[in-house]
Amino acid sequence: MNRLYKNISAVLSISCLICFLGCKKFLDEKTNKKLAVPTTLNDFQALLDDPSVTNFSSPISGEISSDDYYLTDAKWNGLASLQERRMYIWEKDNLFESGFNDWRNVYSAIYSYNTVLQGTDKIPREVTNAVEWDNIKGQALYCRANSYLEGVIIWGLAYDESTAGVDLGMPLKTNTVFSESSERANIRQTYELIIQDLKASVVLLPMIPLSKFRASKPAAYGLLARTYLSMRDYENAFEYADSCLSLKKDILDFNTLSFTGTYPFNFDNNTEVIYYKGMRTLPIISGTMPIVLPNSLDNYNVADLRKQIFFKKNPDNTYRFRGGYSGSTPFSGLATNEIFLIKAECLARKGEVMKSMGVMNGLLIKRWNNAKIYVPCTAASSAEALSIILKERRKELIMRGLRWMDIKRLNKEGANIALSRSLNNKIYELLPNDLRYALPIPEDVISLSGMEQNKR
Repeated sequence: MNRLYKNISAVLSISCLICFLGCKKFLDEKTNKKLAVPTTLNDFQALLDDPSVTNFSSPISGEISSDDYYLTDAKWNGLASLQERRMYIWEKDNLFESGFNDWRNVYSAIYSYNTVLQGTDKIPREVTNAVEWDNIKGQALYCRANSYLEGVIIWGLAYDESTAGVDLGMPLKTNTVFSESSERANIRQTYELIIQDLKASVVLLPMIPLSKFRASKPAAYGLLARTYLSMRDYENAFEYADSCLSLKKDILDFNTLSFTGTYPFNFDNNTEVIYYKGMRTLPIISGTMPIVLPNSLDNYNVADLRKQIFFKKNPDNTYRFRGGYSGSTPFSGLATNEIFLIKAECLARKGEVMKSMGVMNGLLIKRWNNAKIYVPCTAASSAEALSIILKERRKELIMRGLRWMDIKRLNKEGANIALSRSLNNKIYELLPNDLRYALPIPEDVISLSGMEQNKR
């Protein structure tokens, strides 16, 4: 990392704290003129290439709150963070440590993207720089949309068209003005900005990025499919999933993977990855801490290679997840397997049963042991097809940061998914459509900004 890059990052770190924490004393201090201020396209690309901001900033709160793992009494009691313990049992408040937390990471990233968007607009787009200019602006729009989507999935209730105009969404920051007050938009406005950004990015982004750490047209289409799926707009989710797969449809054959490695997926050779992003790690979900629920393992057929690839036995004969597409960092980016599942689900919901099973089988055959005969999935009705696909979605996308979104949206469809934890001889429950599915905004942010807190 060169000195210019470090200086730019330092400036933005200070600036985002001023903008999103609203602390007046920072506004009274003079800027250090020795620090570099981004002004060129190269500078703005450098900001987007900061992996700590762009590629390792996904919030992990939804994964902590989800139901694909459990902690033993001893491991939960041994957590140093009170907030992590409270998040695990769905307490109503005090889930985030002040300062460095998921909220701060999301908005620090958004501030960087707004800096890039405002900066590129000040640079004339000319024949000599058009490709680079478009690419940089497209990346910033994509990344801002990604951050807002990740945020609203955690801090907003499930999208419901009948209440989206009043349900609380995210504060929508689209500039770097320090003095602008922080007020929460509604859920509909939040999703409208996400979709607007992504649609604008599609025409600007390249088909094939220089690196999977950068956005592309397939990534924009794929994220639009995920966005519309979260909204339960299955017609649009299908259209964008189909558009994504028309550009990139590679599926990794699990028969080619090593079963002995600590982490079986090599990022460079994983043809499924469309866009690389990872969740920030916390002690509660790292190493051997999260133990996979036994019924999760039982769902895999003996010939299903995912059972061997995804899980590793612990010394106490429990199992932990090791199948992330980014090694020890939980993967939250986009990959074609997710898009296959979105397309299959939407086809099933449209009543196109045979087509949905065809898409599903195109994925599953790549997960099957070649030494065993693969029997294709079939369904006699839309309901049966949807049941098969949703079960496969959970098995395929475990620990991908998507389960929290799925629980919320599927409970709006009447799935009646209730979560339960057992700790120290006490049962904790989170019932369907509970207000706690929208996590509380960190208390220090509420105190400093005066914005409305999520209801309990």
